[in-house]
Amino acid sequence: MSALPKDDAPHIPVLLRPLLRAVSPVGGVWLDGTFGAGGYSRALLDAGADKVIGVDRDPLAFEMAASWAGDYGARLELVQGVFSQLDDYATDLDGVVLDLGVSSMQLDQAERGFSFMKDGPLDMRMSQSGESAADIVNQQTEAEIADILFLFGEERASRRIARAIVKARAQEPITTTLRLAEIVEGCLPRAKPHQSHPATRSFQALRIAVNSEYEELFEGLMAAERALKPGGLLAVVSFHSVEDRMVKRFLQMRSGGEGRANRYAPALDEVKPQFELLGRKAIGPDDQELAENPRSRSAKLRVARRTAALAGRVDANKIGMPMKKRAR
Repeated sequence: MSALPKDDAPHIPVLLRPLLRAVSPVGGVWLDGTFGAGGYSRALLDAGADKVIGVDRDPLAFEMAASWAGDYGARLELVQGVFSQLDDYATDLDGVVLDLGVSSMQLDQAERGFSFMKDGPLDMRMSQSGESAADIVNQQTEAEIADILFLFGEERASRRIARAIVKARAQEPITTTLRLAEIVEGCLPRAKPHQSHPATRSFQALRIAVNSEYEELFEGLMAAERALKPGGLLAVVSFHSVEDRMVKRFLQMRSGGEGRANRYAPALDEVKPQFELLGRKAIGPDDQELAENPRSRSAKLRVARRTAALAGRVDANKIGMPMKKRAR
């Protein structure tokens, strides 16, 4: 198990203030599908939730919560699991909140291997089990690595980087974050001031692949639809364009915004929407939050209210979920 972070300062979750405003008044039973450092769960409980079920696949999250979780007694229930299965943990919920992507506690620990700014083992596993980023870069084919970088990181130089990775691993296995970052940097122009690090997209892509993040999101949105009671609220915070596109399209489809592709086609039986959108546009950070937490700059919050319509499944392609090609 990784060592606990040395500081015990509270981690302030992104877009917390607008989220609480959007779901106020808070009450009933909520599920926090990305418990992390517990910021959303604590805020919901303090705002009046009767109970919060905190779900996380990272065992470190519950080690960190041990010092304060008992203060809430039975009002806080912790479950080690994945939010794609959240309806297995609870149903008839008044609210579900999902904070997507990697947490600050994971980024800040070099030994977790998420950051290209600190040297550490090339890991990136949120659950601390299963296939690691090192396994991918050292075992998958050049074409498979290129697909991951392009589809999950939107990296335009994916083929060039994959070629360099395969060449470098032939000399010595790639096992550390800084070595991978150096390989990627060598394939791209030097970053200009205020531009992101050249390895940002590649590290994002590998993290998403290691943790099956897009599949988790796809299944998690449908699980939330199944678990929420009529009138229950779904609040999702995303951090990059692909995640936000998936959330946006899912909520549009499930709120009756899909429409007919062919206006001459016979009208289908009316399907009642499963959600009601609370606002057409995503909510972003205000100037105060940007000053307090620069990591919030790309964050977007979308909120919707569950209707009484029956839950169902959606097509992953229709909500824009990137999918790897078959191995070749």
